Amino acid sequence: MRYLLILLLLAGCGATPEQLLTGTAALGIGSIAIIGRSPFDAVWSTLAGKDCSIVRLEQGKSYCRPVEPPPEPQPFCTRSLGMANCWRDPASLTDHPTELGDGPRVLTPLQEADRTRGWLPL
Repeated sequence: MRYLLILLLLAGCGATPEQLLTGTAALGIGSIAIIGRSPFDAVWSTLAGKDCSIVRLEQGKSYCRPVEPPPEPQPFCTRSLGMANCWRDPASLTDHPTELGDGPRVLTPLQEADRTRGWLPL
């Protein structure tokens, strides 16, 4: 992508308007195919710190991807006779039974950073 831009700039010395238009169109089409956004979208996304693209508009979505809300907390489920009982607030339980699942209750810092990241892999 970088080399294509350098070639377009070098070809600008003495290029006809048709050649410049063809090169600009090729740059736009190539960037949409490779990074999923036009060069303007890439600049706007970088400045705004959001994931913005005309491809999203074509799909009937908003121009910029909205910030995802954090996931809802998982229910606290315990073993009962033949079934599982689940509660939203485990602090309300008096006898502190052991939980049925033993997975993490919150996202790790790396998972949270991945969930809220922009389009550039920085």
